[in-house]
Amino acid sequence: MMITILGLGPGDPQLLTRQAWEILSQADEVYLRTRRHPTVAGLPVHLTLHDFDELYETLDDFASVYESIAERILALGRRAEGVLYAVPGHPLVGESSVQHILSLARDEKLETEVVEGLSFVEPVLSVLQIDGLGGLQLSDATELAAAHHPHLDPDRPALIGQLYGQRLASEVKLTLMNAYPEDLPVTLVRAAGVEGGTALTIPLYELDRGHLCDHLTTLYVPPLPQTGGLPVLQDTIARLRAPDGCPWDREQTHQSLRANLLEETYEVLSALDAEDADRLCEELGDLLMQVAMHVQIATEEGTFQFADLIGGIDAKLKRRHPHVFGDLTVEDTADVLRAWEAIKADERSNSEHEGEQRSRLDGVPAILPALSRAQALGERAARTGFDWPDLDGVLDKVGEELAELSDSADQEAQAQELGDLLFSLVNVARWLGLDAESALRGTNDRFFHRYAQMERDASSRGLDLSALSLREQDALWDQAKSHR
Repeated sequence: MMITILGLGPGDPQLLTRQAWEILSQADEVYLRTRRHPTVAGLPVHLTLHDFDELYETLDDFASVYESIAERILALGRRAEGVLYAVPGHPLVGESSVQHILSLARDEKLETEVVEGLSFVEPVLSVLQIDGLGGLQLSDATELAAAHHPHLDPDRPALIGQLYGQRLASEVKLTLMNAYPEDLPVTLVRAAGVEGGTALTIPLYELDRGHLCDHLTTLYVPPLPQTGGLPVLQDTIARLRAPDGCPWDREQTHQSLRANLLEETYEVLSALDAEDADRLCEELGDLLMQVAMHVQIATEEGTFQFADLIGGIDAKLKRRHPHVFGDLTVEDTADVLRAWEAIKADERSNSEHEGEQRSRLDGVPAILPALSRAQALGERAARTGFDWPDLDGVLDKVGEELAELSDSADQEAQAQELGDLLFSLVNVARWLGLDAESALRGTNDRFFHRYAQMERDASSRGLDLSALSLREQDALWDQAKSHR
């Protein structure tokens, strides 16, 4: 009992290995994953050929096809004479059915032999005249099409194999355009390893235009002209922190960078408020640099690495979105928030079983600006049902706190009542669907610009603003408010 898995090479029968040819010459029959491969026409003429092409027409998806092929090959492999199974290219390059067969054979302790074959990669490298050790990445078009973001480093070249049709090309294009510019020149290599093979370079956005792809098509995606991958940033930060790097960067610690992290965060918020996309891009880059610096420090200390950070947040996002990554059904955002709180409550419960008592309000950082923290606390409490029934109730609370502030007799009580009043006003913002921090920041900016305009108007008239009467100042203020 033996399962022999043989690679047929990229397409030209002359590229069959000598070992493969000898095995085929001595065999009586061979089972082909598909007859749709140029090498099949050049196989020894005495062979009885079987194929699994009908499965591609009768089953719903490729996964089912490959599982079915694996089960049939395994059944044939149990025979005393075993089975010879042949696939295009190399058996271990882009052949899912082979992986299924090897897995099942291991479970049953059936003997297997893999007969090498030239893959599609080497002929494609010859067409493109590039080095396969130059950081080259390999990806399967079907897997890439199923993703929303390409699992590729944009600073390294990539070959995307088995780009067999226009519809698949369209899906691959959309995935790639989440990380690459739409006008990036990409190259379609057709029938590499077969006489008459061609290469066509086109902009990425034209990938699915016309009938350019078939079962012998590979897509080459070059590295971006400018750096664009996280590994490059990691390497730059590590270089700055290296013994021969920058003295300032080498001296930094988690604590010394706290102010920088906060400053960059506020720069991002400022760019958001200004609705300046170019500035936002720059400021997010500065913020990411701060994250990378902290991760590099942690890496050097042996506490965690980037993989831990990314793996942790990725797992958390998937765990907290069972309506996307699981089987939970939700109707609207309110359902999502209720599910989110239930999941977090379960996480808190697990922590408490480990000896840590946690509140539903844990996780709202005490270091947040006061308005932001107040709104976050109110939102967390409201999700548990601790809230007013309507906006009128919140407004009544504002009036109540304002009256208590007026009745306060000493400064300590006034400070407490003023805090209660501000907290109530933040809840008004929450009920209105507004962000209190942003609202006040906008008012601050408007006040700044209007007051500066008042100063300019007074100066243009040769007046000293501070020497004007309240009525004159009010007139200038109204004039400044109307200025655009």
